[in-house]
Parts: sequence; C-alpha cells; structure tokens
Amino acid sequence: MPPSSLRQPRLADVITQRLETLILEGSLKAGHRLPSERELAERFGVSRPSLREAIQKLSARGLLTSRQGGGTYVNERLSDSYGDPILEMLSRHDEFYLDVLEFRDAMEGITAYHAAMRATPADKEMLQQRFQALRDSYTDPGQQSDALREAKADAAFHLAIAEAAHNVLMLHTIRGLFQLLEKSIVANLAHLFERPNARSLLMDQHRALLEAILEGRAEDARHLAHEHLGYVKEGLMEMQRAEFRAQRAERRTQLLKGTPPR
Repeated sequence: MPPSSLRQPRLADVITQRLETLILEGSLKAGHRLPSERELAERFGVSRPSLREAIQKLSARGLLTSRQGGGTYVNERLSDSYGDPILEMLSRHDEFYLDVLEFRDAMEGITAYHAAMRATPADKEMLQQRFQALRDSYTDPGQQSDALREAKADAAFHLAIAEAAHNVLMLHTIRGLFQLLEKSIVANLAHLFERPNARSLLMDQHRALLEAILEGRAEDARHLAHEHLGYVKEGLMEMQRAEFRAQRAERRTQLLKGTPPR
C-alpha cells in the first residue's frame, strides 16, 4: 500500500499558531492593539481572508477582542491569570511582602542567569533603555517624589530581564504578578530611601546586574540579582522590626496609663 499522504495544515491554522506564539513570547501583550489587517497580511505573506479567519478563531478562544471604534486587541484578561483571590489579598497585607521578596529572589535569580545566556541585541537595547528610565526616576529631582513612578521604572527593568530570559513560563509568571510586584516595590522603596545613600546604592546594584547580563556573565548575574533582593529584604525586615518595637512601646505606655492595650 502506498504511504498515506501527510495532511497539509490549513493556512488559517498556521496563522493562528503564529499569532499565539507572538502572544506567548510577549511580543503581543495584554491590552495591546494588533496591527491592521493589511499590515499583518503583508507581514505574514498571506491573504486577508485567511488572516481574518485566524483572528476569528483566536477571538472565539478569548485571546483577542474587538473594541468599539475599530481595532483588534489582545484580551486584557490575559494579564489577570494570577489575579485569584489569594493574590488579591496578598496585595492588601503588608506583612506578606517578605513572601513576595522570597518569590522574587527565587524567580529573578533564574531569569537573570538565563538573560545573560540568551539576551539578543534587541533585548540588550531594551534593557539599557529600561535602565536609563530607572536611573532618571532615581536621579531626577522632579521624579523622586513620585514613588509609584519609581516603582514602575524599577519593575519594568526587572520585567525586561524576564523578557530577555526567553522562557515563556517565567515571563508570564512574573508579568502576571506585575501589579503585586509593583505594590511591594512602592512599599520597599518608601522605606529604603530613608537610608543614607540608598538611591545610589540601588543604582549601583542595578547597574552591576545590567552589565553582567550584557557581558554574558550568567553566574554573576544570578548572584547579583540575589544580592540586590537580599538588600531589599534586609531593609524590609528592619522596617518591620522597628514597627514591632513601636507597637510594643505603645502597649507598655497604655498599660501604665491604665488603658487596655490595642
């Protein structure tokens, strides 16, 4: 018997797979608008009807959505993959920031290692841009009073490292926790910046991490990521100890005054 012929995939299925790959690797992010049909068809070298069929399939799967006024977007709900009630509660309770930092330590050491091994020229250019934005947020007096802006720049730099690691599970795990991560950074920075020379020290840590990745020194990058987060963790623990001492002193004062401790 002659061997059975291999079934050729339909063009629309091939386009669907390519678009899914762009979403998985982070080239198309949640909430971002897709290029026009004409531009995408030219980029893929396909007909617009085939492209339209692929977009309809992805829309049916909940990956793409159309908005009033025109345009097709990556579904914003994809960024809520880690938005379960437990993580939402974590974001509201400061006492769990140490848990977040320990998770970051575990994840970001690995991503820094792989980024140093795998970063492309485009990745390195993006890392340098994000570092420049971070440096501006730390050194520009007009931005230093905006803790959220500093936190966004800090988190964006670390997210660029995850992107440069080229591991989609690591990337989407860190990206999915971005809002929780950002909130923890705001809290950490607010305390750390009370220390003398904290901004310059943090910038030195970020610069050393960037240089290790750009130069392909994977083990150094892993170590520097761990060292940086260790410094942040130490500062947070110091803040918590100070709060505990203040609470203890307040309870003693209340007892001396004869009022019930809170």
